[in-house]
Amino acid sequence: VQLQASGGGLVQAGGSLRLSCEAYEFTVEYGAVGWFRQAPGKEREGISCFSIKFGGTYYADSVKDRFTISGDNAKNTVYLQMDNLKPEDTAVYYCAAANSPFLCPILVKNNDYDYRGQGTLVTVSS
Repeated sequence: VQLQASGGGLVQAGGSLRLSCEAYEFTVEYGAVGWFRQAPGKEREGISCFSIKFGGTYYADSVKDRFTISGDNAKNTVYLQMDNLKPEDTAVYYCAAANSPFLCPILVKNNDYDYRGQGTLVTVSS
């Protein structure tokens, strides 16, 4: 399984970015797919998880109402739309996936996914 994350970059506070995560050898429609991030010197933070099959979406309080997770079955890709970005959102963002579509409520907290992609750096300047 490979998860190819992209879309990171440098943006000013208040701006937006959209991260993409294209999956190979994993069907996003049937599992749980999410994002977590890690800033220098800080612990890993789960930020979002969802299951296309069951329609449930989960967000960390720190990103709720600013970030939106979505998926495209045809492209086997999951997106993270990030709006109203803040300097504290600066981190390396990772997409991850789990075979079970039921685990999002747990995964968004413990990040114990079955698969993880390489990170993409998001830098938000003040």
